[in-house]
Amino acid sequence: MAKTKTGTVVSWRASSPGLAVFRLMPENGASFPFYKAGQYIALGRYDCRLTRKAPGAHDPPRFVDELNERGEQKRGMVTHAYSIASAPFETEEHGHLEFYVILERDAEGIPGRLTESMFRMDPASDNQLTYFDTIKGEFTLERRAAGFDGVVFVGTGTGVAPFVSMIKQLHFEAARGLHDRTRYTLLHANRTYGELDYRSELSAIAAEQRFDFVYVPSVSRPSQRDFGDSAIGTGRANNLLRHVFGMPAKEEQDVSEVLARGEDPARAKQALERTVIPALPRDLSLADLQRRVQSGKTVIVTCGNPGSMADIQYVAEKQQVHFEKEDW
Repeated sequence: MAKTKTGTVVSWRASSPGLAVFRLMPENGASFPFYKAGQYIALGRYDCRLTRKAPGAHDPPRFVDELNERGEQKRGMVTHAYSIASAPFETEEHGHLEFYVILERDAEGIPGRLTESMFRMDPASDNQLTYFDTIKGEFTLERRAAGFDGVVFVGTGTGVAPFVSMIKQLHFEAARGLHDRTRYTLLHANRTYGELDYRSELSAIAAEQRFDFVYVPSVSRPSQRDFGDSAIGTGRANNLLRHVFGMPAKEEQDVSEVLARGEDPARAKQALERTVIPALPRDLSLADLQRRVQSGKTVIVTCGNPGSMADIQYVAEKQQVHFEKEDW
């Protein structure tokens, strides 16, 4: 079993109350293991709310707080694996690992046990974070995209983290003469412009064109400023991918399928009314994007919300495009 060590959080930047980027330095005198872009490491905290499975049959399972003999909340270690957002060259140069995390909440709005603790961290005081001294995972370009002419990354929310690592590493290697002929395209969506973390860095990498890379940022809750920004698209990542392939938005398709079955379409129509119809950034050409992705040697690679990933897989299968996803 991998040994646990205690690292120090040296920076914390929140783009919204429940979304943050932070950097972790290794235990004194240590360094993080070598890793490849796209891999993950397990992190933990000792002051997390502990729970146990509720008695009885529940689908999905229900969990209740674990209490001590005095009826007080028990607290202890909770761990979870997180994709690394920093690139390997950054860790070699500066020593840190970077992570992109969301404050998880269950169906009742209760914060996740580990992320609730993490979002209380403060680089000036409460800055200790446990990590397991091993980095692993097969969600790498070498394992998921080798041999393809086109790679389409689809990152939803914090699921963009492994792609940020990959793209920064490709950019770094290209500057040192390590080129390939692969076309890389990233569809990156989040709720708001402020939550499009890494947007500036990814846009700059795309502008430099050290390697063949197109960046497609989008927001699913656009404001007036977004409609006036020609570099920002609208719609969820899965619907943006559907748009590129000439398919209707998922919610539009759901309404059509409900009607075809002769069922009540009220709920499906309500979902459609709340949906932002996808549109590409006006700076990009739909025809150009379609040429990049419509190839027998293209792979769609995704990470993020399970529901979105399931629909992205559906799109890939309908278009007969190879599909890969990050599984935990």
